[in-house]
Amino acid sequence: MFSIQSFFSQDTKFFDLLEASAAEAEELTRLLVELLKDRSHPRPLDQFAHARGKDKNITDQISQELVNTFVTGLEREDIEMLSYALYRICKTIEKFAERFNLTPQRLANVDFSQQTELMVRATGTLVEMVRSLRRNPTLEEVKGMNDRMQAIETAADDVVLALLGEVYGGKFEPIQAMMVRDLYDLLEKMIDRCRDAANAISHIVMKNS
Repeated sequence: MFSIQSFFSQDTKFFDLLEASAAEAEELTRLLVELLKDRSHPRPLDQFAHARGKDKNITDQISQELVNTFVTGLEREDIEMLSYALYRICKTIEKFAERFNLTPQRLANVDFSQQTELMVRATGTLVEMVRSLRRNPTLEEVKGMNDRMQAIETAADDVVLALLGEVYGGKFEPIQAMMVRDLYDLLEKMIDRCRDAANAISHIVMKNS
């Protein structure tokens, strides 16, 4: 079997950077859960901006390293694909935080817990998958983790459908309903982004097996 590790060992910097990007997605998810606990007033989003800035720098560094590195163990487009997938997760989390923080008082009675719990599981699984690349995982191992991610994404689809049923059913007044719909959609996108990154990892391992 083709060994990712033997061919990519000279490029451990890419492992380091991809793992750092996945860790920022997990950190931003943690910050999001904390943000949702207090809805009495808008809160500073400095920590979100800092984490997002770190991830953007990581993404830029990966792009620069690809320019500077003559030979890479994995195909350049695969590294870029995974890097971009991780970047999109962090960007979407920050976008949710910014919109939620506009008028959190209006969202005091909105329950985001089902989706955020799934997001915590999704980013945790993703971190595990990214870290596995360093040790040359088997197809079966990666498939098991990706199956777990797909199950999370399916559960998220079911949750958002039920939640949207409440929105359309008149549970919220019109302006609040518009806000809630937008935030539900962003939470769904976060988990979809995690799924996309997991699929990218599965693609990489399958191609190089």
